[in-house]
Amino acid sequence: GTAMSDADELEIIYGLKVVPVPTALPIARRDYPDVAFKTRAAADDALVKEIKNVGGGQEGGRPCLVGTTSVAQSEMLVAKLAEEGIQAELLNASPQNAPRESEIVAQAGRTGAVTVATNMAGRGTDILLGGCPRTMARIKT
Repeated sequence: GTAMSDADELEIIYGLKVVPVPTALPIARRDYPDVAFKTRAAADDALVKEIKNVGGGQEGGRPCLVGTTSVAQSEMLVAKLAEEGIQAELLNASPQNAPRESEIVAQAGRTGAVTVATNMAGRGTDILLGGCPRTMARIKT
């Protein structure tokens, strides 16, 4: 899957062939068509609306992981979500977030969790659907 898009480059540079491996289970992901917006504000409004529609920030809602391209964009989006009553965890390259980085990512899969992250944050930590029980136990104590 993932390496197939770079198969030519991997062969030219490293002399490696890429072979597709079929999935063991049917693919459950639904792919939707791309959507383009004329302004950043329109895109952000649509994003907040979608997070609300899937229950982000609510008990039992879907976990939502939102990727942004800059620290400023992530901070603006968290503020916009807060205006709508949606609590979101902020995961970006700001020094104040560094101590909790792996904890935030580990809990991003909890029901209703909303996590806004820059594309440089959260390295090396898996997101577990339902959250990480070990981290939850540590947070509660």
